Amino acid sequence: MSENFPEFPDLSNAPAETNANASTPDYAGFTQTPEGFRSGFVSFVGRPNTGKSTLMNALVGEKIAIMADQPETTRRPIRGVVNREDAQVIVVDTPGVHRPRTLLGQRLNEIVKDTYQDVDVIGFTVPADEKLGPGDRYILEEIRAAKPKTPIVGIVTKLDKVPKDVVGERLLEMHEYLGKDVELVPVSAKDRVQLDVLMDVLVSKLPEGPRFYPVDQVTDEGVEARIEELIREEALSGLREELPHSVAVQIDEMHPDPERPDRMMIYAVMFLERPGQKRIIEGPGGRRLSGIVHRSRKQIMELVGQNVYLDVRLKVLKNWQEDPKALGRLGF
Repeated sequence: MSENFPEFPDLSNAPAETNANASTPDYAGFTQTPEGFRSGFVSFVGRPNTGKSTLMNALVGEKIAIMADQPETTRRPIRGVVNREDAQVIVVDTPGVHRPRTLLGQRLNEIVKDTYQDVDVIGFTVPADEKLGPGDRYILEEIRAAKPKTPIVGIVTKLDKVPKDVVGERLLEMHEYLGKDVELVPVSAKDRVQLDVLMDVLVSKLPEGPRFYPVDQVTDEGVEARIEELIREEALSGLREELPHSVAVQIDEMHPDPERPDRMMIYAVMFLERPGQKRIIEGPGGRRLSGIVHRSRKQIMELVGQNVYLDVRLKVLKNWQEDPKALGRLGF
C-alpha cells in the first residue's frame, strides 16, 4: 500500500475477543475485526464525467467529493470509507482519464496511474447514456498492463438517465470490452439503485484483513482541502467551455474569530488564468462572486458545524495549468 495510507494501530495488547464473530470496541475508534473480515482499497477509474464522484458519495453516505456537470472536476484521489459489519471498503475516487491538453492534464493522468497501482479492486465505470469508445478501451488497456492480476468490476452508472433497453446495450458492450468472466453491476447513485449489490460484489473481491480507519471516519481528506473543493464546486456552477479548468482554490488563512469563538474565519484565494475570467467570476456588480460565497458558506457551515465568515479573493495566475512552479504551488 501507499506510504500515505494510515498506519495500523498496535493491537498486540488489546483484549482478546470472547466471540470470534463479534466486533468489540477498541481505542481510537477502531474495533477488533471478526473472523473472515475483509478490507481493502477500491479505485473507480473511467473517463471524465462518468459519475465516479457521485457514486462514491452515495456509497459513503456523505458528500466527500464535489460534483459538477463539467468533466475533469475531480483533480486528486479522494478516499471515502464504507464500514460494514463484515468489511471496510476504502473507495478511491480518481480524476477522469483523458487526452491531456495541458501540463495539469498530464499530471492528473499520472495521478490516476499511480493510484491504481496501490488498490485491491478496480471499478471500471462507464455511463449508461454514452456508448463505449476508444477512450474506454485505452483506459482498460492501461489498467491491465499496469495491474494484470487486479480484479476488475464493470460498473454502468446513471441508470436513471436511460430506458432499460439502452442499459442492456451498455452491458453487452461492457462484456465485449471486459470479457464475460468480469462481473458487471448497473447502478444509479442518484436513486440509490443496486448500491448494495455493488458493495457485495466489491467486498467479495477484497482480501481478508483488519480495518484501515476508525469506524466513525468517512474520509482522510483534511478540512481545509474539503473547504477549498466546496468553494470550487460553487464557482464551477454555470461555467462553460475552458473556464472551469482555469479555476483553482486555496485556503490562505483559517482560524477562530478572536471576538466570537463560535465563528470560524476563512480567507480563500481563487486563482484564474486571465483577467477576462476574473470578470466572468465576479459577474455584474460582483453579484456572481457574492452568490458563490453565499452558497459555499452554507455548505462549509454544515461541514465544520459552526458559523463561518468566508472571504474569497480573486487572483490571476497566468496560464497556471502549464506552469510547473504554479502547479507545484497549487499542489499538483
